[in-house]
Order: sequence, then structure tokens, then C-alpha cells
Amino acid sequence: MTTLTKPAPAPAPPGPGKSARARVWRGMSLPYLLLLPAVVLELLIHLVPMLVGIGMSFLKLTQFYIRNWAEAPVAGLDNYRFVLDFNAAAGRALMSSFWVTVQYTVASVALAWLLGTAGAVLMQREFRGRGGLRTLFLVPYALPMYAAVITWAFMFQRDTGMVNSILGDTLGLVGTGGDAPFWLIGDNSFWSLVIVSVWRNWPFAFLIIMAGLQNIPRDLYEAAAIDGAGWWRQFRSVTQPMLRPVNQVLFLVLFLWTFNDFNTPYVLFGESAPKEASLISIHIYQSSFKTWNFGLGSAMSVLLLLFLLLVTAVYLAVTSRRRTVV
Repeated sequence: MTTLTKPAPAPAPPGPGKSARARVWRGMSLPYLLLLPAVVLELLIHLVPMLVGIGMSFLKLTQFYIRNWAEAPVAGLDNYRFVLDFNAAAGRALMSSFWVTVQYTVASVALAWLLGTAGAVLMQREFRGRGGLRTLFLVPYALPMYAAVITWAFMFQRDTGMVNSILGDTLGLVGTGGDAPFWLIGDNSFWSLVIVSVWRNWPFAFLIIMAGLQNIPRDLYEAAAIDGAGWWRQFRSVTQPMLRPVNQVLFLVLFLWTFNDFNTPYVLFGESAPKEASLISIHIYQSSFKTWNFGLGSAMSVLLLLFLLLVTAVYLAVTSRRRTVV
């Protein structure tokens, strides 16, 4: 007699097993793993020194306590009160450097943006040699900063510099010999600093604006031309509105770079910049490393950081509100 066996149940559809969950987990964690080295380096290079500097600003850390910071007496807010006392010499010197830095930043950023915009707009037209000219424009940005600024320092020399040779001997615009102007001292030092800064930064503005121009549809210019708009009208009504998001980021980056600039004045003038070109970064350096008062220098650095954060926050709030309204 044949016995009937119960058929085996059909296998259940495969569900998400451990291997599938592992693949999902790896896919979710991969971006964080890739960012981990950058985050660690950011903490070590920027955040940790910043926290140490903030801690130093509350100490009377002078040359007497360099070997053992733990023995430095606590200053509390005395360092901040000292540098913010604008009736005292230290406060007046800090405010003087602050205003010099503001003027330097406004002049440098404005001129760099103007030259970058003009170059980017001109490079939109096709002509022979455009690629080589674009590359030539980026040379100041690609050169090592120290080599470039040292070259400018030699060019600004009064007796042997190329600037006086061209302006005086060739063009006759300035005096020659004993009447040749000094470019690295006095009032001219400020404009020498601005010239070097603009020469260094305008290729970055040119590169960013040129990239932004590539994203503007040509149809807008054709429609404006049909409506009778000339070149200047097209620039005001089409180019500038379309470049507004790019310019907002560009102005912020150039502002932060220029206001914090230390390398350019330090290489151009050395440790003792003229009063007319004494930026706040140089002033903080002199207060810290020339007088060996690191607590006072750290307090100035913290105040500079707070000022830049405040300006950045206000700028981002204003630009975000404008984008929302538009």
C-alpha cells in the first residue's frame, strides 16, 4: 500500500538578510568614513589651537611663564579690558590697525572684484589666443605666495626697483634719483600693499566669475538684444542679476581672506610694517611675539574672531533674506 507523503512547504521569499543589511550599512557609513580624515585634521589644525588660544586670552601669559604655562596667573577679562580701553595707548593702537585693515580690505576686495569681472566678461567672447590669455591671467594665483610677494618687494625698491624705473625713467610720471618716491614706507606703503593684494586675488575672482558666466543661458542675451538692450544694459539687467549668488559667496571669501591677511604684509614689510600699512594681523603678531605678551595677543585674536563671525553672520542673514524676497 502506497503511503502519501505531505509535500514540503514552498520556500519563503528571501528577505533582507545580514548581507543585505551590511551592504546598506556600508553604503550609509561610507560618506562619513571618507569625511573622517578631514574632520580629524580640521580638529587638530584649527579647532584645538583655537580653543588653546581662547584659554590663553584669560591668562597673564608673558615671557616669564613661557616655560610653564600652568603657573601663569589668571587674568580673567583684564586682557580684554586692556585692549578695549581706547583711551589708553594699546587700545588706540589696536583701533588704528583696525581702521587701516578696514580700508585695506574695502580697496583690495573692490579692485579685485572689478578686475575679475572685467576680465571674465571680456574672455566670454571667442577670439584667437583666448585660452592662452586665460591661462596667463591665472599665473598670479598659481605662483607661490612668498616668491610673488618677495618679487614685488624688490620691484618696489626706491633705487633699484622696476616700479620707479618704469614710472620715473621711462614714463616720467614720478621723480628720479634722489626725488624717486619710497614705496615701502610712508603713505605709499598702504597702496603698495593694496596693489600686491589685488594682484594676488583678482585671478581668483576672475576664475569664479568666469565659471558663473558659463551658466547664464545665451537666450537671455539674445532676448535682451532683440528688445534693443545694448552691452551695458545687458550687463546690468542680465549678467549682474544672474551672477548675484556667485558674487555673494565671492565677496565673503575675499573679505575673510583679506581681513585676515598676514603673509602679504609680513613678507612685503617684514616684522615692523609702517603705521600706514600696519594691518591688525601684524599688530597682533607684534603684540604677541615682539613684546612676549601672549595673553594680550590671544585676547586680540579672539576679538578679531568674534568680529569676523559677527560680520559673516550678518552678511549671510542679509543675503539670505534678499534671496527669499526675490
